[in-house]
Amino acid sequence: PNLLALVAVFLLLQQIGRMSEVIPQALPFLAFIDWRFLNLFGLDSLGGLILVYLGGAMGLNTWLMKGFFDSIPREIDESAMVDGATHWQTYRLLIFPLVRPILAVVAVLSFVGTFNEFVLARLLLRTKENWTLMVGLFEFINADFNRDWGKFAAGALVAATPVVIVYLLLQDQIVGGLTQGAVKG
Repeated sequence: PNLLALVAVFLLLQQIGRMSEVIPQALPFLAFIDWRFLNLFGLDSLGGLILVYLGGAMGLNTWLMKGFFDSIPREIDESAMVDGATHWQTYRLLIFPLVRPILAVVAVLSFVGTFNEFVLARLLLRTKENWTLMVGLFEFINADFNRDWGKFAAGALVAATPVVIVYLLLQDQIVGGLTQGAVKG
């Protein structure tokens, strides 16, 4: 979803311009969803949950990257066009290396947000075979009257390990992006 959002931001900024300020105000109809009928659309599956996560992540990731794209000087695109670069070459050779830090931030936020997400998974997934790790941990504690908090804490620690590993792998990109300017020398 991150690369799709990146391409969407680039195209959005190239084509829409000032209309991008109006788009977030155009979607207030989401409050009228009747949650009882969602299982009719196949959302009681991991694939359906992934589609819901993608739908939510695309909007947030697109607007996060739009803010980052706005900080890149327009002169970089113009100078590449003057030098004879195509739109794809400009994107691949100039813009993409400059936006790697926001990709790292979006990757970490998306991974942590979906890996640790509980509410949507609990609402949409009804069958035990489809439960995510967080729903499984909740049901592990909620199932009996004899709650074993030691086993729950061990499960939570094991569940937090991939999040820490992903952050440690992308830490240099995130911190480097905060100090890096648009023009490299």
